[in-house]
Amino acid sequence: MKYKPSFTLLLVAFFGLISCSSNAQEQDAATGEIDKENILLVYLSRTGNTEAVAEIIQQEVGGEMVQLKLQTPYPENYDAIVEQVDKENETGYLPPLKTKIEDIQDYDTVFLGFPTWDMQLPPPMKSFLNEYDLSGKTVIPFNTNGGYGLGSSIQQVEELCPECNILDAFSTKGGLERDGIYLAIEGERRDQVHAEVTDWLQSIEIQ
Repeated sequence: MKYKPSFTLLLVAFFGLISCSSNAQEQDAATGEIDKENILLVYLSRTGNTEAVAEIIQQEVGGEMVQLKLQTPYPENYDAIVEQVDKENETGYLPPLKTKIEDIQDYDTVFLGFPTWDMQLPPPMKSFLNEYDLSGKTVIPFNTNGGYGLGSSIQQVEELCPECNILDAFSTKGGLERDGIYLAIEGERRDQVHAEVTDWLQSIEIQ
């Protein structure tokens, strides 16, 4: 004789599954766990230091790394790029991006990596935040700088992402191109920054 489950048993099983799913979601929220399939790391890096931090974050939390590139790259000469960025900031010019992200709606968490230029957010990152709507997403800034801090970068991220859940930023000293110091986050310094990144991720409950 074939066994036929009763309607009551099917109902109990159905609500049991819903309860398990809900409990799992509550547990994720309680532990700060995020879906590693839905993490995007967007970064701008000229000397390799911000890219080094992006690689460390990816080692810890996973996600897809995307480097911002311009349609017309900046000049290699330091004085020339400083002059161009100053002019872009004064005029509000947003340099067009070569980088395209077709499926950004699929990501729930977006790490934003950038150096401090002219004591503010670099123009290419402003271009990215103007081109892509990150409303409803969790945005996590990280930064490298020449020893002068974030400047007004975070305020500008907040202005350009008004509907985002912006978590506390990570910032560390990278190179100092003006003085000929390029990739500084390597070797023992990279190990030190890796430990700092791990502490930061734990403090914002991403790990």
